[in-house]
Amino acid sequence: MKLFDVYPLFDVNIVKGQGCKVWDEKGQEYLDLYGGHAVISIGHCHPHYVDMMTEQLNKLGFYSNSVQNKLQVQLAERLGKASGYEDYQFFLINSGAEANENALKLASFTNGRKRILSAQKAFHGRTSLAVEVTNNPKIIAPINDNGHVTFLPMNDLPAWEAELAKGDVCAVILECIQGVGGVTMATAEFAQGLAEACKKYGTILICDEIQCGYGRSGKFFAHQWLGIRPDLITVAKGIGNGFPMSGLLISPEFKPVYGQLGTTFGGNHLACTAALAVLDVMEKENLVENARIVGEYLMAELKKLQASPEGKHITDVRGRGLMIGVEFDIPHAEVRKPLVYDQHCFTGCAGQNLLRLLPPLCLTKENVDDFISRLKNILKTLD
Repeated sequence: MKLFDVYPLFDVNIVKGQGCKVWDEKGQEYLDLYGGHAVISIGHCHPHYVDMMTEQLNKLGFYSNSVQNKLQVQLAERLGKASGYEDYQFFLINSGAEANENALKLASFTNGRKRILSAQKAFHGRTSLAVEVTNNPKIIAPINDNGHVTFLPMNDLPAWEAELAKGDVCAVILECIQGVGGVTMATAEFAQGLAEACKKYGTILICDEIQCGYGRSGKFFAHQWLGIRPDLITVAKGIGNGFPMSGLLISPEFKPVYGQLGTTFGGNHLACTAALAVLDVMEKENLVENARIVGEYLMAELKKLQASPEGKHITDVRGRGLMIGVEFDIPHAEVRKPLVYDQHCFTGCAGQNLLRLLPPLCLTKENVDDFISRLKNILKTLD
């Protein structure tokens, strides 16, 4: 049997990681400014994480949600305090797409509506409803194209208010910093106006914090920069530092009903241990604050580079914390591929012209200087 060939792959086999570095099977070291799609939050193979996971695996890796799991209760309490949402409820699942699926289902169960508003260039996942609210027709199969969604421009508040005023909108789903969409950021004026309009018209506001949340922006959630409090918040990626896990934070206004939502693997013992270890390290090493400080430094250094002769191809630098987009007037592949193969540094991308930087939250200023040096080496070779 062969693998189903749906991923364009770099010709690199990564076999080891530590902090913000990874190594391939030949022993070559790479600087990791992508963290495997923003998944690695506390750094590769953090010793505390490894110890906790090993200890739990030696006791119990899994049992179903038909019995009590006190690790779930601990995690909900810890996450509530860390995020500022102690009064919210928590539902545990396995992936970002599942978190968004359950958020949309819960919204529809609550107000009985079917229509959803989503932003242009949005990405919310690849499963049934999650892919339907993703603004990419290439990945929406006919069976998923059910006419539930209206896509609107980010930050165009009148357009969103006009749709909400029709009174039939179940939910608004929003990435306050878009990932795949190119690190486009919602403004505070837009977000606050949207939240008010949702309340006015009985629409559920969902903030997708799967990529931009969990400390990456320099606050626990990206929407906390904007002065709003969503009804539902989805989390994944950084929550487990590589262990598949996600969750849904649910306003106290929602009342749970037995059997309404469910999962086989969600919130298992090993997953909860991973998430608890992540919170331990984030708190002990002040990683949310580190993301803000080092992110500001990285943005400043990139803007300096943009203003220099070597940075002539850089047209924009945008983002918050350690979620940064570097836009070029040339295809990103002309920068990204030599960064990997010649300078041994991983970054992400978006669209045709944007490098997306999503490093572990433990990135240091020394790592930043190292990256800027490697990037300069590539840019010097471009006409």
